[in-house]
Amino acid sequence: MIYKRSSALFNDAKKYIPGGVNSPVRAFKAVGGDPIFVKEAKGAYLYDEDGNKLIDYIASWGPLILGHAHEPVLNAIIDKAKKGTSFGMPTEIETDLAKLAVSMVPNIDKIRFVNSGTEACMSAVRLARGYTGKDKIIKFAGCYHGHSDSFLIQAGSGAVTFGSPNSPGVTQGTAKDTLLANYNDLASVKALTNANAGEIAAIIIEPIAGNMGCIIPTPEFIKGLRELCTQEGILLIFDEVMTGFRLGAGGAQEALGINADIVTFGKVIGGGLPVGAFAARNEIMSYLAPEGPVYQAGTLSGNPLAMSAGLAMLTELNTKPQVFKSLAEKTEYLHKGFDAVLKTKNIPYQINRYGSMISVHFTDTPVVDFASSAKGNNDTFKKYFHGMLEQGIYLPPSAFESYFLNDALSYDDLDKTINALKKVF
Repeated sequence: MIYKRSSALFNDAKKYIPGGVNSPVRAFKAVGGDPIFVKEAKGAYLYDEDGNKLIDYIASWGPLILGHAHEPVLNAIIDKAKKGTSFGMPTEIETDLAKLAVSMVPNIDKIRFVNSGTEACMSAVRLARGYTGKDKIIKFAGCYHGHSDSFLIQAGSGAVTFGSPNSPGVTQGTAKDTLLANYNDLASVKALTNANAGEIAAIIIEPIAGNMGCIIPTPEFIKGLRELCTQEGILLIFDEVMTGFRLGAGGAQEALGINADIVTFGKVIGGGLPVGAFAARNEIMSYLAPEGPVYQAGTLSGNPLAMSAGLAMLTELNTKPQVFKSLAEKTEYLHKGFDAVLKTKNIPYQINRYGSMISVHFTDTPVVDFASSAKGNNDTFKKYFHGMLEQGIYLPPSAFESYFLNDALSYDDLDKTINALKKVF
């Protein structure tokens, strides 16, 4: 395929936008080459600025669960835009979406809308600290909760002391309150809680991880985490920005049978528009301003266009629960197809899958946490990514990202994807 116009657009963008992109993963740093500039999309397909048609496996990193330019969502946005795009005042549609979300998700009574997943997770941690009166949090290596300072932490010199910043601009003072544990390793969490007894406000986790590839928690780990939080008076925060309304109507809480204390959302809840949210039981949400002392605000929060897109999306998912079964079946079909191809090649690989999330790792070690995910052969991944792209398949341009299937994908699309893989290696 030819990408002359995309390359030209990227060169122009670099003159005015840092790195030529507004989010680093778009820059193709992990795979090499220039990023693809998309012109439009419909259903399961992307159409780039060079006229290439690509089968899409990122779905705008998750929100477009029913495909691009889905008519009910599109019509809802258009109808609402004709009445005004932003007011900075309350609107009825905010309550409509809140009612629907609360009815679909277990263990929440109230929800607050924000503008991004980063903002949702940042606000959830502040709320947890305000509610518990404690300062420290535990997060897991490889889990991404946005670019708020509290989350940009790497392991420090002592595993049971505190972390250190992994980005300039994050202070040591901030880093000391974030403790880093290993995913699927309950012992590492207990070591931190024991060493910091009575000081931990919350443990935040991607219940199904998507930022080190798709990684599934063991039942013992996720159940043990819930029990530990209950025993120690720690709030368990599920970052469901990726999994919320994607793994089922009730998200990962429903899928795993585990109740979190605070849940964050993004992606699907906005139907493809920039939006986030966090939710909890009444006794926790009552600490939030203006009802309580924990301050959080946003001039454009509850934007009517985002609310209309989210309401249209969740309404369809709520009335057509078979979508989740359909997506899971398509993802399983892709998994089996990839497995059949790769096992005939002399290439170590692992495939992780849960619901409509899936990832391929080029390693002979089971991928259960960040360390095992990092063992993947990145040269093989680069060959795989660019080989699939040449065949018209758009995958996440990083070995550390989950694929997100959308229900507009046909079985013919899946077969084309599987056949493309045969040509790569």
